[in-house]
Amino acid sequence: MKKRIASILTILALSLSTVQAQKSIRLGYIDMEYILENVPEYQEASRQLDGRVQEWKAEAEAKMRKVEEMRSKLNNEKALLTKELIEERESEIAYMEQQALDYQQNRFGPKGDYINQKKQLVRPIQDQVFAAVQQIAENRNLDFVFDRTSDIGMIYADKQFDVSEIVLRTIKRTANREQLENKSEVKQFEKEENRTVEQDKEISKREELVEQKKSEREAYIEARKKERDSLKNARQKEFEERRAKILQERERKKDSLLKARETKKDT
Repeated sequence: MKKRIASILTILALSLSTVQAQKSIRLGYIDMEYILENVPEYQEASRQLDGRVQEWKAEAEAKMRKVEEMRSKLNNEKALLTKELIEERESEIAYMEQQALDYQQNRFGPKGDYINQKKQLVRPIQDQVFAAVQQIAENRNLDFVFDRTSDIGMIYADKQFDVSEIVLRTIKRTANREQLENKSEVKQFEKEENRTVEQDKEISKREELVEQKKSEREAYIEARKKERDSLKNARQKEFEERRAKILQERERKKDSLLKARETKKDT
């Protein structure tokens, strides 16, 4: 990471020295890990999250133990069960096992509760840090500020060094120039090439409005799809509840039958 920061700083110094020959570039950096370790609110929230993680792990382990107990019980009772009852029990075990795996994924998967709550935990502190960095950079006339412990690298840059629009404009014009096929296209290209950045921004705004309307339409379609999926999930849940009741009733009858057989043997 240090080598990466050093490379970035070297490139910046070489690139900007010609542009800002009369002004030295002022740099700064922070250590986000050190800041987080010394924020009491973050440490307390981390402890609370660790507590929840332990509870989730215990719950996940309990679910898997339940599955293993059901599987062991079935193996011990297979000799007394019919083929249909064995298949029902196996189906129920497979269902419970999938539920346990889904629980683990929902808690500890890439999009699970642990990752999401960890992000929520860090975000307020990061917002405070970024706000403080911006204020300090402006007060001390810093041009760039880096985070030495982050892959993000640069977290603050003076707007005067932002050449994104110029780069984007150059890329678009180069691509357009390569695609010209006739005089009318050349004439149109020259007209566009003579536009200022401000004119390009105005055109971009109109294009963004078109994209916004398109996005709103797509969002509406997605909302309708979620509504349909919600109804489908509700019906699935109702089906699973009915199925669970049937399995429970069958289990009760089977247990009664086994008890009756045992009573008969005893007599």
